[in-house]
Amino acid sequence: MSTPVLYGPIGRSVRKIAPYLETDELGVYVAALSMWSAAIGGTVKVSSRGNARPVLLWSSLVAGTGRGKGTALRAALHVLDKSVGRFLATHTTSGITSGASMVNHLWDQQEATAETEAGTDRRCLVVEEEWSEVLRRVKRDPSFTTKLRAAWDGATLRNTTKEESQEVRDPAMVLHCHVTPSDWTKYVGESEAAGGSYNRILPFLLGSVPMLDDDRVSLPDIDSRELSDAYGWATSRPRVITLSEDARPLWRTVRRYARILGETLPEGQAVFIERTAEQTLRVAACLAASECSEAITEEILSAAFTLVRRSVQDTVRITRGATSPRVNRQPLSLADKVRARIELHGGRATSSQVLPYVGASASEVKALPGITATVERSGKTGRLASVFTISGDSSAHTEQSNPAPTSQPAGAQRELHRATVVQIDAYRTTPKQAPEPTPEPKPEPLAVNPFRTLL
Repeated sequence: MSTPVLYGPIGRSVRKIAPYLETDELGVYVAALSMWSAAIGGTVKVSSRGNARPVLLWSSLVAGTGRGKGTALRAALHVLDKSVGRFLATHTTSGITSGASMVNHLWDQQEATAETEAGTDRRCLVVEEEWSEVLRRVKRDPSFTTKLRAAWDGATLRNTTKEESQEVRDPAMVLHCHVTPSDWTKYVGESEAAGGSYNRILPFLLGSVPMLDDDRVSLPDIDSRELSDAYGWATSRPRVITLSEDARPLWRTVRRYARILGETLPEGQAVFIERTAEQTLRVAACLAASECSEAITEEILSAAFTLVRRSVQDTVRITRGATSPRVNRQPLSLADKVRARIELHGGRATSSQVLPYVGASASEVKALPGITATVERSGKTGRLASVFTISGDSSAHTEQSNPAPTSQPAGAQRELHRATVVQIDAYRTTPKQAPEPTPEPKPEPLAVNPFRTLL
């Protein structure tokens, strides 16, 4: 299975906190991207065949109960909360179970901000952690899916059943939801997807991770300056992001991939991936905006393609009845836990701030490579105490411990996981990184479907 590239400042932040989480880092990255698209969705659009389209990313984390969906959401909040001001606190809602309630919520927000200095604000982030409950209720409202499609497209929404007519132009609503694989299969049917409602949502199967041996280590702080600058850049005025010339060959390949795959998959699976190309463009635009760029380079488009291609693969797995894949995760080493405690206290921590939380003695901590221990006195007559700091040269620690993916430079990791480009007249197999839970059918001949091997 291909590994998505965690790109840009959001990807770097996710990789930094991933070793301290009992959840798949992919879920954190996806949730953070959806939040980011909602935050910039009021002013940023992407050019698609000459038309300005929204950059709104709707996503769904698909995993069994207790498999880290909520943990991923909270970690994504940790990544973005300081970067986007009060947006997440003031624009997040849930429990929208009808088309009328959706329009009414956006209309109320539109009216409340109409006279403000910043102007009308139609942004909204809908987070449904129990999406199956919503899906059960919306079965009774035939207008829900229609308005859902219009909201994703950024089209005008109207309520005509109320005494006072409600109209929301250019809505910027993002939906992020959690659901189990069985509930997805039960409630998100082929007929609903065929109408275009649920193929606007990117589903991702979360892998399982082992339990960490210590849950008292706090998440490291995120340097939010880069994303804060990008948020200010994106919301200062309307911006339209376009493809650069070097990205256009890959963009043509992405469109061919989506069309040929959709024509060869069974209809029950093909209906869910009909918007693969536009989803890739939207992800790429969000990544470009996170770097204050109005141009989608080939590198950015490649990173976006790896993410959407993973969603396509997971969609096929879900419709086949597969459950979440397993992801091997090494628990934190003693050195990692000690470093986390020292960094938490500003690079200098006493023994009482470290030892009770890492489950080790002072001699064990002093023996760790890259850790310097000194004895200092608190005040003139205070007691002596051991103080731990991180040595300037941590090469020994790096060689001894198993480096996490974050130890690689961002450029090297993007190059390692760059999207495989398959041309129409060439065939290049993609190595499998994890065994499939069910036997896969033999690949079709190249002349029939050159992209089938990417699944």
